[in-house]
Amino acid sequence: MGKELIFKTMRHEETERMPWVPFAGIHSGKLAGYTAEEILKDGQKLYESLMEVAKVYGPDGMPIMFDLQLEAEIMGCELLWAEDNPPAVNTHPNEGDAKGIPCRCKIPTKTSGRIPVMLEAMTKLKASVGDDIALYGLICGPFTLASHLRGTDIFLDMLMDEDYVRELVNFCAEVAMKMCDFYIEAGMDVIAVVDPLVSQIAPESFESMLSDAFTTVFDYIRNKDRFSSFFVCGNAAPQLDVMCKTNPDSIAVDENVDFKAGKEVTDQYNIAISGNVPLATVMLHGEPKDNLKYVVELLDSIADKRNMIVSPGCDMPYDVPLENTIACSQAVKNTEQARELIKGYDGPDLSDIEIDIPDYEKLERPFVEVFTFDSVQCAACTYMMAAAQKAKDYFGDKIDIIEYKYTERENVVRCQRMGISNLPTMCINGEIKHISMIPDSEELRKEIEELF
Repeated sequence: MGKELIFKTMRHEETERMPWVPFAGIHSGKLAGYTAEEILKDGQKLYESLMEVAKVYGPDGMPIMFDLQLEAEIMGCELLWAEDNPPAVNTHPNEGDAKGIPCRCKIPTKTSGRIPVMLEAMTKLKASVGDDIALYGLICGPFTLASHLRGTDIFLDMLMDEDYVRELVNFCAEVAMKMCDFYIEAGMDVIAVVDPLVSQIAPESFESMLSDAFTTVFDYIRNKDRFSSFFVCGNAAPQLDVMCKTNPDSIAVDENVDFKAGKEVTDQYNIAISGNVPLATVMLHGEPKDNLKYVVELLDSIADKRNMIVSPGCDMPYDVPLENTIACSQAVKNTEQARELIKGYDGPDLSDIEIDIPDYEKLERPFVEVFTFDSVQCAACTYMMAAAQKAKDYFGDKIDIIEYKYTERENVVRCQRMGISNLPTMCINGEIKHISMIPDSEELRKEIEELF
């Protein structure tokens, strides 16, 4: 039943109700009592955790894992591990003077790195629930993988050396297609190309340097008789049109994108859209009624519910309360009952949370503030914070930097007070400078130098 709902949606057919896909990656470990690191290094523990997702959240479709660092680790990136987050890329083998194209001997094999962990979990899950639930195999998208290899230098490369960027991204598309082979062989129904950094570049840059690589990957998946999804984080509204032109079967967006407006774009291309229950304000910090309310209002806002999947905005935080995700599931499957439960409910009250806003006119030195979802969990946030850290390394004690993580309740209020509506965002001396666009090093240095 659930699997067929996903398939009908991907085939752009009418469905009896909206499909529900909880993006419980590292959060699955919480359900089974394992840390993020444990499930990402042990196929049996990952399988046990995913079986809990299938049992507790009643999904129509579910991802195996959001691990955008798996390919990068194989190709030479060192990772920084955490108990309640996916690992973060800590080094970039092709940054600075090491600029180049990785040799093709680094393209992963089925035995490379932690690929056997994923394949073990996929194979076991397919045998256990694969007849009823559509299984998603997630791969790191070509541009995000290129950024893992090159670091923040890639944003300057996009200005100075477009040919190099195309060559590097095309190489990463080869890696992506090899990963597709492994996951399709393991029985995955949907291959999701997860590329959060697409939201951090202009649509014109995407069309000029990235479009061909993504189109090649999605065509490859279709030729393998599987469905595809293009996952992006951040304010991807400006990029949706060029993303659709790469021909995925579906696109997944987070809370930075107005879902109704986004669906109007994807409907023009007859592409399904998935999203976008807010991860922090609703799922992590909210109550069950907040989750019921959001999903009901999301469903009510869409007239034509064909081509639509309800899901969290991205990979669910590790500590999302179980009852909140169950509430989302119930709102999708029993919408009228959920509507009755939230009658008269206005939502959470955050007025009791006090925060201190700096006196920006009296700062002793330039102050760079980076508003992120979480720079460990979110790749786009990782690189926005890395850009700030690179400036700090250059200027030293002449500037101050700080990260405000949206996963902390007080920073939700901070964002509201400062008018931050999209993540990641960078402010300098209280002025919003970069919204969902990572600055290259030279640009950021010039902005800071003007303040001395």
